[in-house]
Amino acid sequence: MAEVGLPESQQKIENKIEETRQRFKNEYVQDSSDKYDSRDVDRLMKDDSLVEGYLAWRMNVVEDALKMIDESLLWRKEYTVNDLSESCIPKWMFETGAVFLHGYDKEGNKLFWFKVKLHLKDAKTFQDKKKYVAFWLESYAKREPGMPLTVVFDMSESGISNIDMEFVKYIISCFKVYYPKFLSKMIMYEMPWIMNAAWKIVKTWLGPEAISKLKFVSKSEIQGFIDPEYLPPHMGGTDSFKYTYPPLPDDDFQSPVCENGPIVSEDESECKDAEMDCKESLESSFNSEVATKPRKVNFSEDSLKPDDLDKGDGCGRLKGVRRPVTTFKGTLLHISPAEELSFGSKDTEKKCLIILSNVTKHQVAFKVRTTAPEKYRVKPSNSSCEPGTSMDIVVSLHGGFQASPQDRFLVMAAEMEQSSGAALTELAQFWKEVPKAKVMEHRLRCLVLESPKPNSILSPGSESTLASGTNGHQDLHTTLVRVMAINSRLEQKLDMCLWIQKLLMTLVSFLMVFSFSTMYLMWTSYS
Repeated sequence: MAEVGLPESQQKIENKIEETRQRFKNEYVQDSSDKYDSRDVDRLMKDDSLVEGYLAWRMNVVEDALKMIDESLLWRKEYTVNDLSESCIPKWMFETGAVFLHGYDKEGNKLFWFKVKLHLKDAKTFQDKKKYVAFWLESYAKREPGMPLTVVFDMSESGISNIDMEFVKYIISCFKVYYPKFLSKMIMYEMPWIMNAAWKIVKTWLGPEAISKLKFVSKSEIQGFIDPEYLPPHMGGTDSFKYTYPPLPDDDFQSPVCENGPIVSEDESECKDAEMDCKESLESSFNSEVATKPRKVNFSEDSLKPDDLDKGDGCGRLKGVRRPVTTFKGTLLHISPAEELSFGSKDTEKKCLIILSNVTKHQVAFKVRTTAPEKYRVKPSNSSCEPGTSMDIVVSLHGGFQASPQDRFLVMAAEMEQSSGAALTELAQFWKEVPKAKVMEHRLRCLVLESPKPNSILSPGSESTLASGTNGHQDLHTTLVRVMAINSRLEQKLDMCLWIQKLLMTLVSFLMVFSFSTMYLMWTSYS
């Protein structure tokens, strides 16, 4: 017997993606080619995950997704989102520190902070504030594609003068329409009682697909969502971060630990030994083995066969390292995996492989940095790659450390001149002199693999089914969205029933009072 309410198969989703593209092209683009920014239309036609995001947010209803795409692309052109830069925003907005990105929640989602007490309603600056928020969101979307955000409204010391319902509605529209699937949760910290009525209105704007993402917390509850290391002291945390501008705050990437020790100063005395150690036995290439789909990114990773691992690796450093199967295609380097390094608690899950492939005709220098340098050994972390060759980088946990979803890696690459040397001392000088505009950057996040439960009740057949389901998270999200929509409708009906019940009780009470009053009058008149 078929199960009721199963999510649509991947094939049906792919068909809907193609249908959405075709209908959008025929019904929205054909008659007015200058209606949207051509870059947005091109991206829509090439990026499956973008179209899938719109469909998932509209429960795979193509008609609703098309309206959402139309509204989103019109907004992007109106605010010139593709061309937004720091110079487009008034400097004083950055200096106030009312909006910024910093830190991660417990699920590894970036925190998007709104300091409500620093916001004052002003119609003259409203358009600039809209661009300001769009700038932050677009910068993050380009830097961490597909990675959701957790929005934190810090309402400490805020009052009625800080309430700007139009601005809040705009922020909600950004996540509801313009950046679908970007919202992980929205945390309202220490909301004053005077704002209760205002936020009841906000909840109606969110809609059923986002209402469950709204979390009202106090100082004693917020650590259930964010660890103390990313909370400021007034929230009970230990984060000493203070917003300043310039420059814009970014992840605190530092040089990782190599097997001979940390490479931080990169002076001559340290670099010679590190160069000899970090370049040995790492010339093997996986060029012919990297398999990716042209439009879709698959986040699963396969294990290398023992023969493949040991071939050409006398030191055995690649033994047990899982081979990445996804690739980010950059202008200088192709980087595998595309988005995630997967670590687990088993010994075989404490190492990951990053493969860098030079796709240029010149030598490319690279270095790898991380937000948790004390946890990881990266070998090599600073070297160069010859034209048309690949470099294997082993990233391993050491000591008793465990990977965390908050950990990030940054791969930096820049094209070198033919006269440049490849020694670490020369590379150090190269990185000091290379213009930032010529540096390619790509970020990788950590995925923490869950250990199997000892008392598993899954049968072998069900385990194989789970293992083969590459779309489990997507399907689960779609199902949850549908359940939340049904739940919201039931809540509305329940509220209506309660309201009718109260009305009937009031009428009954009135009738009883009227009856008793009539009986009393009749009794007094007869007596």
